[in-house]
Amino acid sequence: MAEKPSSVTLPLLITKGLVLFPANTRLIDAGRDFSMNAINVSREKTDSLILITSQIDVNDDNPTASDIYNVGVIARIQSVSERENRLRVRVEVIDRVTLSHIIFDDEEKTFVCQGIFLDQLVVNEQESEEIVQTINREINKYPQVLSHLPKSIINLTANNAAGIELCYALAGYFDAPVETRQKLLETNDSVFLLQTIVALINGENTKTEIENNISNTIRESTEKSQKEYYLREKLKAVKKELGEDVGGKNDPDTILANLDKFPYPENIKAKVRSEIKKYEMMPQGSLEAALILSYLDVIMSIPWWQKTEDNDDLANVEKILDEDHYGLEKPKKRIVEYLAVKKLTGSLKSPILCFYGPPGTGKTSLGKSIARALGRKFFKCSLGGISDEAEIRGHRRTYVGSLPGRIIQGMRKAGVTNPVFLLDEVDKLASSYKGDPASALLEVLDPEQNFIFNDNYVEEPYDLSDVLFICTANYLENIPGPLRDRLELIPLNSYTEIEKKHIAFEHLIAKQVAINGLKNEQVSFTESAIEYILHYYTREAGVRELERKIASCLRKVAVAIVKDPSIEHIEIDDKKVREYLGIEIFDYSKKGKEPQVGVMTGLAYTEFGGDILSIEVNHFKGKGGIVLTGKLGEVMKESATIALDYVRSNAEKYKIDPEIFANSDIHIHVPEGAVPKDGPSAGVALTLAIISALSNRPISQDIGCTGEVTLRGLALPIGGLREKSLAALRSGLKTIMAPRENKRDVDELPQEVKDNLEIILIDNVDDAYKVVFGNDD
Repeated sequence: MAEKPSSVTLPLLITKGLVLFPANTRLIDAGRDFSMNAINVSREKTDSLILITSQIDVNDDNPTASDIYNVGVIARIQSVSERENRLRVRVEVIDRVTLSHIIFDDEEKTFVCQGIFLDQLVVNEQESEEIVQTINREINKYPQVLSHLPKSIINLTANNAAGIELCYALAGYFDAPVETRQKLLETNDSVFLLQTIVALINGENTKTEIENNISNTIRESTEKSQKEYYLREKLKAVKKELGEDVGGKNDPDTILANLDKFPYPENIKAKVRSEIKKYEMMPQGSLEAALILSYLDVIMSIPWWQKTEDNDDLANVEKILDEDHYGLEKPKKRIVEYLAVKKLTGSLKSPILCFYGPPGTGKTSLGKSIARALGRKFFKCSLGGISDEAEIRGHRRTYVGSLPGRIIQGMRKAGVTNPVFLLDEVDKLASSYKGDPASALLEVLDPEQNFIFNDNYVEEPYDLSDVLFICTANYLENIPGPLRDRLELIPLNSYTEIEKKHIAFEHLIAKQVAINGLKNEQVSFTESAIEYILHYYTREAGVRELERKIASCLRKVAVAIVKDPSIEHIEIDDKKVREYLGIEIFDYSKKGKEPQVGVMTGLAYTEFGGDILSIEVNHFKGKGGIVLTGKLGEVMKESATIALDYVRSNAEKYKIDPEIFANSDIHIHVPEGAVPKDGPSAGVALTLAIISALSNRPISQDIGCTGEVTLRGLALPIGGLREKSLAALRSGLKTIMAPRENKRDVDELPQEVKDNLEIILIDNVDDAYKVVFGNDD
C-alpha cells in the first residue's frame, strides 16, 4: 500500500460559511464560476480530489488568497448534479490540510493551491472512551436534543466510535459561528475539542427548549381560541332558541348584513370586510379586537348616502328667514341666490360662507335659521381655543383612545351628507407644537378638495361637497390669509337703535316672556322703556345685553305676579325699568358736555363693535420730550409721533409759537388706560388735539374724527366706518369727519345715521382744522 504523500496540489473550492470536518459527508451548492470550474477540473484531472476551505467574510463574492482560512480539508467528490446554473456536489472529507501557494489559474479559471497534510488528532483508547462517555452523558441529559440528531450520529454514539470521529460528526451537525467551527478544525487539543462540543450540545438544548415553549404557547392559544369560538357559537344558538337578540349593531354578522343591504361605497365595503377578517383572527376581549370594533362602529355610523331634500320654495325660504331675523338682507339674499341657481342647474356645490361682525349680531342664530329654511339638519362645531390639528383631521388609529376629527364627528351626529355645518369662532383658532388647525381647515373649506376629505382615523376619502359650511368670526384680521381666501365673506354689522328696537319687539320680548313662564297678556314694554334700556343700560354692537336686561325686567314681573296672583297686567315703562334694573350704568352720551382745550373725540373700531375715544393732550415746561400713556400699541404710538412732527413743521400756519416745542414736554393720553388701543385711524384726531393744546383753542365735544394722518397732513382711508358712525350716534355726537376715500362706505351707512349725523369728508388736516376751529385766518 502506497504511503500517503505529505502534500498535494489540487483545485481549491471556496465555501461561504461552511466548514467541513474529517469523516463528514456533505452536500455543497456551488454557483460562482471559479467554484464550478474547480469541481469540473477535479473530476477531469485530479481523480475527483479537491481542496475545500471557507472564506473569512461570507459576503465577499470575489475572495482572494488573503480572504480565506489557511486550514481546510481534502475531499473526494462522490456525485455532481446541475440545477439552474448551479452545481450541487456531494463530497466525502478525507483529512485536514494546511493551504499554501494559493494562485488563480488563468487557463482553468479557478484557484489552485498546495495542501500539506496535518498530523492527525490522535488520542489513546482510554481518552477516546472518556470522550465518547462524556458526550453520551451530555446528550442523554437532553432527550429533545437526542431526538433531533441524525441517524448517522446516533449510530456513532451507540457503536462506541472513536472519540475524535464523534466530535467531528457533532461539530458538522450543530449550528455555530464560522470562527468557532474553524477553531475546531484547526485544533490539535482534544480537551478543547471536547469542551467546545459539550458547549454546543448545551446551546442546542437551550434552542430546542425555546422552540418547544413557543410551540406550546401557540398550541395553547389556538386551543383557547377554538374553545372560545365553540362556546360563543353555542351561546348564540341558545339565545336564538330563547328568542333573544343574538347580535347587536357591532356584531360582525350584523355589520356584513347592513353592508349588503345599504348602498355603501365600494371602497367602504372593501375596508369593512378587511377589518372584519382581522377581527375574526384575533382573540375576543383583546385590546386590538376592541379597537377594530370601535372603528367599525364609527365607519358604519358615518352618513355615506343619506341626505335631506332642500326646500326649493324660494318664497317659503324668504318667509322663514324673515320670521327668525330682522334685517340681515345680504346673507338672506345669498341663500336665496344659492337655491335659485341650484334649482336651475339641478346640482351645485355648496358655498363656503363666513359671517363676520361684532358679538351679538346674530351670526350663530342665522346659521340655525338657514338650516330651518332649507329643511336641512344643523350641526354647530365650536373652534374657539383649538390648538391641535388632530381635532380637525382626527387621530391616527395607532394611538390608544384615538377618535375621528370634529368634522367627521359632526357628520355622524347630523346623520346626513348635506347638513348646515356651522364652524363657530373660526378667528379664535390657535396654533401650537401639535400643528395648525387653521391650515387643516384649508382642505375642509376648499370646494375643489373637500369632495375627497381625508380623516386620519377613517382612512378613507369622504365627500363634503354637499355640506353647507358657515363660518363665524368677530375679527376678520385674525383669520389666516389662505383660509380667508376660501371664504365668501358676508358682514353682519352693528345694529342701529331702530333695528335694536325692532328686534326687541319682534323677537326678544316674546322669547323671554315664554322662557320666564309668563304670557303675552300679562306684561308689555313701552317703546320708551326699550329706548331707556338702550341708552342707559347697554352699550354694544349686538343685542345680547339688551336681551339680558329684558329678561331681568321680566323676572321681576314674574316675582310680582307670584306674590300677588290678582295682578292681571304690568306695563313696563321708563320708571319701571329704573326700578327693576337700578341706577343707570351709562350716560346716554359719553362725550364731554362743554368745549375743551386739548381734547378731541376719536372714533375706534374693535372686535366688539364701534366706540369713541377722548384723546387728551397737555403740555408743560420741559425739554421737548413726548409722553404717551393709555396702553397704546406700536402703530398708535407712531401715529402720535407723526402727528406731533406734522404740527411742529406747520406751527406758524396753525398759530403756534415754535419755541414751545423746545421749552415744553407734551403728554398725550387716551383714557381707559387698562384697555389696549392700537391702529392708525386716530392720526387726524391726535393732530387736532395737539393743535388745540398748543394754540390754547377749545374743541367742541359734539365733533368726532377718524382717519390716518401722514407727514404731509393727508387723511388716509380707514375701516369700520359703519361701526364708528353708529358709536358716534349712540354717544350723542352731531358731526363726524372721515377721509374722502371712505365715501363709498358713507353711501352704505344706515339711513338713521345719515339723518342724525352730519358726515363731513376731508382730504387733509387743513380740512379738519376748518371744521373744528373755523376760518380764523
